[in-house]
Amino acid sequence: MGRRRPVSWRHRARYVFDRTLARSTGALLGWLAACCLAIVVPVSTLLVWTDPRAPRSLSERLVAVWRTSAETLRLGGVTGAPLRMLLSVFLGLIALLCVSTLVGVITTGLGDRLEELRRGRSRVLEKGHAVVLGWSDQVFTVVGEMVLSQVGRVRGAVAVLADRDSAVMASDLNTALGVVTRGVRVVCRTGEPTDPAALALLTPAAAHCVLVLPGDDDDADAEVVRVLLALRALLGAGAGPPVVAAVRDERFLTAARLAAGARGVVLDVESTTARLLVQAARQPGLVRALRDLLDLTGAEFHVVHAPDALGLTFAEISLRYEDACAVGYLAADGRALLTPASSARCGQGDRLIVVARDDRPPVPEREGTTVDLSVMAGPRDRQRACSKTLLLGWNRRAPLVVGLLRRTAQPGSLLHVVTGSDDGSVTAGASGPTDDERVAVSYRVGEPTRPDTLRALDLFGYDTVIALGPDAGPHRARPDDQLLLTLLTLRAVEEESGRALPVVAELTDHRSLALAPLGPEGDAVVRGELTSLVMTRIAQNTGMAAVFEELFAARGGALALRPASYYVLPGRVASFATVVASALRLGECAIGYRAHDACTPRREVDVRLAPGKTERRAWNSEDEILVVTPSEAGAHSPAAAYGERTTRPGGLPEARRGTDDRPARGPAPE
Repeated sequence: MGRRRPVSWRHRARYVFDRTLARSTGALLGWLAACCLAIVVPVSTLLVWTDPRAPRSLSERLVAVWRTSAETLRLGGVTGAPLRMLLSVFLGLIALLCVSTLVGVITTGLGDRLEELRRGRSRVLEKGHAVVLGWSDQVFTVVGEMVLSQVGRVRGAVAVLADRDSAVMASDLNTALGVVTRGVRVVCRTGEPTDPAALALLTPAAAHCVLVLPGDDDDADAEVVRVLLALRALLGAGAGPPVVAAVRDERFLTAARLAAGARGVVLDVESTTARLLVQAARQPGLVRALRDLLDLTGAEFHVVHAPDALGLTFAEISLRYEDACAVGYLAADGRALLTPASSARCGQGDRLIVVARDDRPPVPEREGTTVDLSVMAGPRDRQRACSKTLLLGWNRRAPLVVGLLRRTAQPGSLLHVVTGSDDGSVTAGASGPTDDERVAVSYRVGEPTRPDTLRALDLFGYDTVIALGPDAGPHRARPDDQLLLTLLTLRAVEEESGRALPVVAELTDHRSLALAPLGPEGDAVVRGELTSLVMTRIAQNTGMAAVFEELFAARGGALALRPASYYVLPGRVASFATVVASALRLGECAIGYRAHDACTPRREVDVRLAPGKTERRAWNSEDEILVVTPSEAGAHSPAAAYGERTTRPGGLPEARRGTDDRPARGPAPE
C-alpha cells in the first residue's frame, strides 16, 4: 500500500468553498458579498489615494472610499488621468458582474423554492383533517367522501400523499370531483408514503383519520404494510388517529393488521368485491342500494346512543322511532349483532345500529306507531331454487366467486365457466359436485369477447351471467376494454332477441361505468368502489367496523331486496311500520323500499331509505323491500320462521377477524 499524499491547502480551500456553496442560496449570497467587497473596497481605496484633490485627513479619505464604493454602478464616472479612468471602468464592470450574479442567484433561489412548492414538499399545518396515503382508482371515491365529511368544519381539509407529481394529482382530483369542493381544501403532496419523513409533511398526528390505499401494481399489498409500519414508526404503537387500510390479497391481511395496531382496521378488497358480485347476481339492483347506504349523502348506517331504549326489546325499539330503522345492537366491547331476536333487550352500554339520515340520537314517536295486522302477508316458503350461473372471464377474484357460489348456492345448482385459452386457470370438461359442494362446475375454453363464443351458448337458459375482466397490469393500460367488448356482444344478443339478460359486470375503472352497454336487467360493480365507501364510513366512526364485518361476512347478516308481497298483501294500503313489523316476524329488519317503475331500468331506480314509519302507500307485487336478513345458518331454521334466532336473546356472536370467514378459493390454476 503506497504512502498517502498530503492534501494541498488549495484543495482544502476548494473543498471548503464547494461545501459551503452547496449548503443553500444564503451561503452563495454570502460568498458573493465577500468577493464583491474584496474587489470593490481595495480598488475604491486606490482611486481615493491617487486623487490629487483627495482630503488630507485619514477619516475624510475613508469617507471618500465609502462614497466611491457606493457609487460603483456609475460606470466610467471618474475622470482624470487615464489610469484612474481605467480603474473606474474596471470597478464598474466588476459591480455590473456582481449585480447580475446577485439577480441570477435570487432568481434561481426563488425558482427552486417555487419548484419545491409545486412538487408539494411543504408541510401541511392543519388539525382535524383527513389524510389519504397512496394513489389508485379508489382515491377519487375516498377523497370525494372525505370532502363531504369535512364540510362544515372551520378549516376542513383533505391531504393526499403519493409518489406522483402534486400538480398532476390536484388536476386529476379536480377533474373527477369538480372544482367546487364546498370550502374544503384538497392538498396534494409528493413523496413516498413509506418514508416517515414524507409522512410528517401531512402532520398525521393531528389528523382526524388516516386512510391507506393499495396501488395497482403487484407489490401493492407489501407497500401497504410498509406504509402502516412507517406510520407506526412516526406516531408510535397505538397512538395517533384511527387508521383504515385495504389489501388485495388475503395473505397480507394478518401482517397488515399487525402493522396497523390496535387503532387500525384493514379490509380485504378482493373478498369484499367477490361477495358483492355474488350478492348483485342474486339480488338485481342491490348495488345501487349499497351505494346509497354507504355514501355520506342521505340515509346510511349509524351507531347511536339511545338512553331511552335501555331495557326495551328489539321489537319495541323497531317501531319506536319515526325516522330511524333499527337493525341491531353494538355492545360495549365492540361486538355487533344484526337482526337480533325480537325479545332481545337493549342492555347497559349497548348502542343501537340504525339506518338514519344523521348520527343524532333518534327521537321517539310521541303517539306511537299503528300496525295493521290485517294486511300482513302470511308465511311462505322462501327456499331458494337451484340456480344456473354463467361466468365469463377470469381474474384474481374469480376463484373467490366460484368458492362463494359453491358454499352458498342450493344443492343441484350449476356453474358454467367460459374463459380464454391464455388464462391457464380452468380445466377442460365438466366436474360434478363432491360431497361437500353444492354446485356442479363445468369449464369451457373460449374467448368471451368473440361473438361466436357467446352465440354458441344458451345465454337465456342461465339465471345470471357474471362477466369479469382481466386483471390490471403493465401490459394492460385499460383492462376494462375486453370486458366492454363482452358486454357489447351481450347487448347485441339482447337487441336481436328482444329479451333481457341478467348480467352483472365487474369494472376496474369508475369511468368505464358510463361506457358500459348494460341492458335493462344488467348491473355493474366497480372494483374497490364499495370497499372505498366502507373505508370512509369506518374512518368516520371506528365502531362501524364491526357492523360492516357482520354485514358482509359470509356467515353474518346480509342485505336483500324482497318482493313487497312477502310482507304485505298486494294492492292494500299500509304504513311502513306495518312492513317493519311483518319483516320482524320473519327475523328480518326492513330499512327501505323501492317502488316499481316499469319505464326505468331496475339498477337506476333509487331505494327510499329509512322512510317515516307513518308513511302509507298502496303496495303492489312489483315493489321491493330492502331488508337486513339473518345469517344463512338461521335463515331456514324453524325458529327463524317464527321470528326467533338461534342466538340466545341478548347474546352476541364472537368477533370475526380471522380469515376463516372469507369464502374459500375455487379451483387453483393448473
